[in-house]
Parts: sequence; structure tokens; C-alpha cells
Amino acid sequence: MILEALGSAVLGIVLAWAAVHRLSHRLPATRLVFATGIAGALFGDFVTHSALDSGSLLVSLLGAAVVSAASVSLLLRPSGRLRHSATA
Repeated sequence: MILEALGSAVLGIVLAWAAVHRLSHRLPATRLVFATGIAGALFGDFVTHSALDSGSLLVSLLGAAVVSAASVSLLLRPSGRLRHSATA
């Protein structure tokens, strides 16, 4: 269980780093992105582990990756290409 949590935290760090590397202009502070990625991965691992009653390690890591990516994606700001209509 400890190794599963550490693996999820590392997965969250990797996903957050990838997001910062590719989308740094659309994300807030780097520390917030890393904290969100790690917290999302740990929460995703917890939920998957609880739902599947200590299933496969790969399934738990997949759940961690999905929740971590979803959490980090919530931090994205618009790219600035949106146009407002004149009638609004």
C-alpha cells in the first residue's frame, strides 16, 4: 500500500510536470500545479483502491492518473483567443 501511494505521487508529479512544460502560459503558479497533481493522484488512488478492494496495482495507478489529469485540467485558463460578441 505504501509503494502504491508513492507510485501514485510520482505519477502525479510526472503529469504535473508535463502540464507545466507544455501549458505553462495557461496555468497558475507552478507550485499549485504540482500540489494539485499530487493530491489528485493520491485521491484517485484512494478512490480506486477503495472501490476495487485492493485490486491490481495497474488499475489503481490508472485511476490515479485519470483523477490527477482531471484535477490539473481544472486549473487551465482560457488561451485568450475567445472573442466576445458586440451584442452581449
